[in-house]
Amino acid sequence: MRPTIRRRAGRRAALLAVGAMTAGLLLTAPQQATAGPPNLLSNPGFETAGAAGSDMPSCWSKSGWGDNDFTFATVADAHGGTKAMRVSLTRRVDGDRKALVTENTACAPAVTPGRQYDLSAWYKSNTPDVSVTVFRRDTTAGWQYWTDLQNPPVSAGWARTEVRTPVVPPNTDKIAWGLSVYGVGTLTTDDYALEEVGAAPPQPACSGTAEECAKGKWQVIPAQNPVRSMHAVVLKNGKVLLIAGSGNDIAQFNAGTFTSAVYDPANGSFRTIPTPVDMFCAGHVQLSDGRVLVMSGNKGYPSADGSIGYQGLKDSYTFDPATEKYTRTNDMNGGHWYPSATVLGNGDVISFGGLKEDSTGNVTAEKFSAAQNKWLPMNEVNQTWSYWGLYPSMILMQDGRLFYSGSHTFGNGTPGTGASIYDYDANTITDVPGLRNKDERDESASVLLPPAQDQRVLTIGGGNNERNPAANRITDIIDLKKPSPAYTAGPDLPRGLVDTGAGKRPQTGAEGKMYVSAVLLPDGKVLETGGGLHDRADPVFEASFFDPATNTYQAGLAADPIPRTYHSASFLMPDGRVMSVGDNPGNGTYNHNVSIYTPPYLFKGARPQITSVIDTQWVYGDTQRITVNRPIARAELIRPAAVTHSSDPNQRFVDLPMTVDGTTVDLNVTSNPNLAPPGWYMLFAVDANGVPSIATWVHLGGPSALAAAQEQPSAHEHTFADRLGPARENPAKRDSVPVAPSVAGCDRHYGTVNVCVPTRFPDGVKATAQARCEWLASHQYPRRLKVNGSDPLRLDPDGDGFAC
Repeated sequence: MRPTIRRRAGRRAALLAVGAMTAGLLLTAPQQATAGPPNLLSNPGFETAGAAGSDMPSCWSKSGWGDNDFTFATVADAHGGTKAMRVSLTRRVDGDRKALVTENTACAPAVTPGRQYDLSAWYKSNTPDVSVTVFRRDTTAGWQYWTDLQNPPVSAGWARTEVRTPVVPPNTDKIAWGLSVYGVGTLTTDDYALEEVGAAPPQPACSGTAEECAKGKWQVIPAQNPVRSMHAVVLKNGKVLLIAGSGNDIAQFNAGTFTSAVYDPANGSFRTIPTPVDMFCAGHVQLSDGRVLVMSGNKGYPSADGSIGYQGLKDSYTFDPATEKYTRTNDMNGGHWYPSATVLGNGDVISFGGLKEDSTGNVTAEKFSAAQNKWLPMNEVNQTWSYWGLYPSMILMQDGRLFYSGSHTFGNGTPGTGASIYDYDANTITDVPGLRNKDERDESASVLLPPAQDQRVLTIGGGNNERNPAANRITDIIDLKKPSPAYTAGPDLPRGLVDTGAGKRPQTGAEGKMYVSAVLLPDGKVLETGGGLHDRADPVFEASFFDPATNTYQAGLAADPIPRTYHSASFLMPDGRVMSVGDNPGNGTYNHNVSIYTPPYLFKGARPQITSVIDTQWVYGDTQRITVNRPIARAELIRPAAVTHSSDPNQRFVDLPMTVDGTTVDLNVTSNPNLAPPGWYMLFAVDANGVPSIATWVHLGGPSALAAAQEQPSAHEHTFADRLGPARENPAKRDSVPVAPSVAGCDRHYGTVNVCVPTRFPDGVKATAQARCEWLASHQYPRRLKVNGSDPLRLDPDGDGFAC
């Protein structure tokens, strides 16, 4: 569950050699944004001794953590001058050791927020387990771990490593860094340098209207989505798979009409795809080879009187983007209507929760083996017999554990704090504190913030479909690198306009949204858009950017003109725009309009271009060379979307530290597949103004790399979630847990099953037939809904068998 993959040093060295031979041909563009003197480090070559009694050179300190045996020594085997630093590990259980620039005012160089710096050093090592580790001083919080940037390869002779920092975050005034050794072996370093990257970027020129450049622009495309899609998956060829199944339409289910469609943004067309079973409210995830694994779905709708709820399928299929066909896999061990789906670092998929074939809650974990292309028998999967609910958001952490963020769909009142860390290997669940209003997080969204290396999760909004209060504005943030992670309060969601049935009005007070979409963008921000104030009703027209660097929202963006509540989805496309589909309010209708959002960064002038990629088949720990047509500030991999019901726990943005020589850029690929699980990714190059290139598709991992997966040393910050409280006691083995048939928040005594009359009307609607019927009429419910059996909401006072 916690594999890392040793880098292929030979392939990496060969690539660097090829790069050296071709560098003269590639460096013909103007040399902008290059680093230069002065070297901002004091005593970069260890030549000046420390204070009397010190065994370290001036401005250098011993640093590290963990259970290991180590030595530090100043040696005469120098690259330049007469001294170098040698660090050796002779035994290692965990942790690392490094010579670190001393974290004080005299030694740590001053830096400027918003700028970048090139770090370089000469080194010799006999271990691949080396990383460039950087710390920063926050003017409020003090010194803290920032990031690991690069894994230099083994080198018997002196070699130079160089890497560019990300943009220095706000409130940072100093940085310190060094080369860490985190495996048994010896590392010798000398002649460090830290140089500021010059040539500040020109101010962007607005290529649209002033409003477009500030707020972006939405466009409703002429073509309509031909299916009532509840699921959206961006495929490795740039097309979009939209899955409907029966589309939450009982008539389609009874007729056996199950549909999907593939949208091609190149020509704006849709192609309807034969769909073998009712994949309505299935789970889905991208496998490492680019196929889409679709699990479970709907075996049966609730009974007319609501005494029986939804029933989950055991069925499972893969969808091949090349053939655009579904192929059946073996069955899961049980039904899972509304299951989670999280890809692991070895390419396997783990799934929890959902409803079984008999509408009870499924307590078994399911695991799909990528190597065997099948679901494993239950006895080959670790089981806690815990019920995780419906679409629980399970995010893969950098050490292979899973973080349950507290976001889910339907069902509330779960035990514990509402958020927890699940350790598959130890088979333990440990709660983490701080999630506010844990029982009003139905249909909230959670995202692993950019970059994934920071291990911070943002949880946005939500409600409670059982009590049906107004959705909240709450956002909470957790830093999983901390020794005892806990949610802390984030900024409230910006307010927008809400339509409660009488036209749009401004939101007030604590009114927020549920069914919100959160989309990771290539400029490192999060677009939140869509949502509704109540369960399947009252759309909110508002969009904003969340900036992880400042933990603030940029409010007042252009809002999608189409309502996007229940069964809607928004997702990033390879051209940097965002596509939004769906809306399935409680009255049973479905909105087939498709919206496209062009963010402000696409109105800032010409886009950078990736002009060449040497190799699109990437291996963990490699260095990959690209060329660009002009200087860039960052490059990243973004995993393509597989989103439903505000949930895409696999969505992630992985930073690629860069070594830059003009327009030739070497990208340092993470050696940790838990940060970037194997599969196809969109590679974006982004300039200093946040303008992204069009994405190039690259594949990370591959069968040969995954076959070599094994326990290896891994460079992790020592305070990484290692001081959790006591684990929960797992329940005894059981088959399922009872779940109320009304878990979906609908009273099935009225109308057809795809019409959702709320079991609880919103606050402010009087508990009278007249007030409730007026609310239903204002929300365009069908007139004269048939009463199925009893009349618990008293909507049929004249007893004619029809409500209102």
